[in-house]
Amino acid sequence: MENPYQLDASKIEEPPSSFKGMLKHLGPGFILSASIVGSGELIATTALGAEAGFVAMWVILASCLVKVFVQLEFGKHAIHSGETTFEALNQLPGPKFGKGRWTTWLWLVLMSIKPLQVGGIIGGVGIVLNILFPQVSIMAWVCITAPVVSLLIFRGKYKLIEKVSLVMIGLFAIFTVACVIGVQFTDFAFSAKDIGLGLSFWNGIPLEYIAVAIAAFGITGVGGDEIMAYNYWLLEKGYAAKTGPRDDSKEWNRRARGWIRVMYWDAFLSMLVYTFMTLAFYILGAAILNAQGLVPKGFEMVKTLSRMYTDSLGGWAEIAFLVGAFFVLFSTLFSALAAWSRQFSDAFGAVGWINYRDPKSRARTIAILAFFFPALWAVLFFQFEDPVWMVLVGGAITAAILLLVVIGTVHFRYRRLPESLAPSRAYNAGFWISVIAIAVLAVLAVWKSVEEFQSKLS
Repeated sequence: MENPYQLDASKIEEPPSSFKGMLKHLGPGFILSASIVGSGELIATTALGAEAGFVAMWVILASCLVKVFVQLEFGKHAIHSGETTFEALNQLPGPKFGKGRWTTWLWLVLMSIKPLQVGGIIGGVGIVLNILFPQVSIMAWVCITAPVVSLLIFRGKYKLIEKVSLVMIGLFAIFTVACVIGVQFTDFAFSAKDIGLGLSFWNGIPLEYIAVAIAAFGITGVGGDEIMAYNYWLLEKGYAAKTGPRDDSKEWNRRARGWIRVMYWDAFLSMLVYTFMTLAFYILGAAILNAQGLVPKGFEMVKTLSRMYTDSLGGWAEIAFLVGAFFVLFSTLFSALAAWSRQFSDAFGAVGWINYRDPKSRARTIAILAFFFPALWAVLFFQFEDPVWMVLVGGAITAAILLLVVIGTVHFRYRRLPESLAPSRAYNAGFWISVIAIAVLAVLAVWKSVEEFQSKLS
């Protein structure tokens, strides 16, 4: 489809009825996984495991499981309405400033801090490449990485983004699972008692680990910005276009329910992938790094993280880890840039600066932003030079963005959702558990992120 954002009868397609048929239409959730696995799992999750040990593992598990209901509700709105993220958020109640609703402007303010997170990721890529090829400095590798990721994205179509994301996370997932198995044959083997401690949420978390736990909650699993990006991948995959323009007929309702069911499977299966990966990274950090008092920090981050692999598989594994770490971190840059270039273009459309619905205007803005953001991320890394801190601050802001997402999803669920698509009571219960948990953690995240940011600048 030349313009997947345009809904018309010619693009209508019946949803698959079998699981095998659904598999052919999966993909949007796995693009999110490529972004999640890089910054959240490799850096924030292992940092929490290294500091707190097994005691905080339940936070990571809850982070992955509790947010999916909000993701589903956001995606459901995109399918039945055909609206982009900011077309939808710009219709929420509240004041407008120019053409933009308060929701759009608030997101733009929050996102002014969020580039710190991806600045930490691009710095991580530079550190990995410098260890592999030390004749080139970290800063030089960062300067090389920025335009490379720009060139991949500025004209990148959905299919390319989907395929590259799947390949990157697949390769590193296999290697990480091998390491979790390998650690059981070393002095750092973990026991069922360790896992039981990690799942005992009633034991709480020591106060000194609360800040990193909050940041990890925001950044692991699907975050606020990933949920917002999910709508673009659903639209570009064709879920809304295949459902067709809403006319509330029996045929439309059947198609809408069918494609929403496909979206449920897409979100659920991708959740299994990133949850499994998250727990694997956490266990490695808790079992190996915490036992030795190692915490990934600054330019030594990658060397410290590599100990999870060399201490479980042997010294030979360092090169394999570095190659894998490159692909995981680069996958985050790749998928984040693909999402950000669309999100900001859409937000600019909502405030009246461009016409996002026009394919030429949209493509031009995406191309410009595809070069702007990597340059900004590189500059921020040069300024702060602390990838772990940068990622954790970004994680806290991600949790804050989740609060905005929650407000949107409650509105979508109770003000915009057609009655014919109303979910079950069990779904509603899960939805409200998700909403309450995210709201509480988002408030804590804002408070902690302000403290962290002030302490770094002072």
